[in-house]
Amino acid sequence: MALHARLASSLRPALAALHWAAPRQCRGLSTPQGSEPSLNLEGIFPPLATPFSPTQEVDYAQLEGNLRRYASIPFRGLVVLGSNGEYPYLAPRERVEVVSCVRRALPRDRLLLAGSGCESTQATIELTVSMAEAGADVALVVTPCYYRGAMTSAALVHHYTEVGDASPIPVVLYSVPANTGLDLPMEAVVTLAQHPNIIGIKDSGGDITRMGLMVHKTRQEDFQVLAGSAGFLLASYAVGVSGGVCALANVLGAPLCQLDRLCREGQWHEARNLQHRLIEPNTAITRRFGIPGLKKAMEWFGYYGGPCRAPLALLSPAQVEELRSTFTANGWL
Repeated sequence: MALHARLASSLRPALAALHWAAPRQCRGLSTPQGSEPSLNLEGIFPPLATPFSPTQEVDYAQLEGNLRRYASIPFRGLVVLGSNGEYPYLAPRERVEVVSCVRRALPRDRLLLAGSGCESTQATIELTVSMAEAGADVALVVTPCYYRGAMTSAALVHHYTEVGDASPIPVVLYSVPANTGLDLPMEAVVTLAQHPNIIGIKDSGGDITRMGLMVHKTRQEDFQVLAGSAGFLLASYAVGVSGGVCALANVLGAPLCQLDRLCREGQWHEARNLQHRLIEPNTAITRRFGIPGLKKAMEWFGYYGGPCRAPLALLSPAQVEELRSTFTANGWL
């Protein structure tokens, strides 16, 4: 552990310049009056899908092609190796190579958040350091969950504190109970928000009351809350979140950035109408059909989706038709 901490310490000065160089946009809805976050997370971040070839190898050429198409959309940055990136199915070497590929293609003024959460604290620290070396600006660290019965608030606080202490880049907590069966407890979030190197949380649970309370209880800290889905993005902005990490942004990135803008400008009627049209497509590519549905929808909008890695399976023809009907009924196709 000491070795990783020393390595992280040696990297920190070189990488810090990247964080402070990131442009600060308009004050976020969750930022206390008179203060600015050290690293602004306002805006929309698509959690990138990982392209695979027909033989299920990472297809870096198609990844670069998708990145070129995303370059014209005003995203705040990109998330790599989140749940929608099939992170658990990638080997450690592939994880680092994907981040390196995205960093080379991504303009320096756009943030790169990279998933680095592992089941053990030691492995998480090692991968977080590797992600920093590969060019990530922020580490997105999912809750360890295999021994979820032992993942008490105290255990999780200890885990994230160790990671935050050792990481050469800022850390964003990641709570995704649909995949982990574990909600990061509110008291743990409030405690961890006080850590100088833990700057936010991506909350994918969809509990607006919880997100609003997080914003309220961490308002004195340098800490930002990110909504984890497009389906409740407007409601999240209404309670003060800073931005969104939304799977649907892989498909409808421009409309989601428009929704972000409308909320910031207080155009709530227009924002509500747009949000309504995004709910069913979002549900279809998340809860209903998951990553295979996301990748199929990407193809209809000019991106490379391609196959998933087994055991994730392609959609059936009937499922494809239902997915298409959902986008068509809401005016997107």
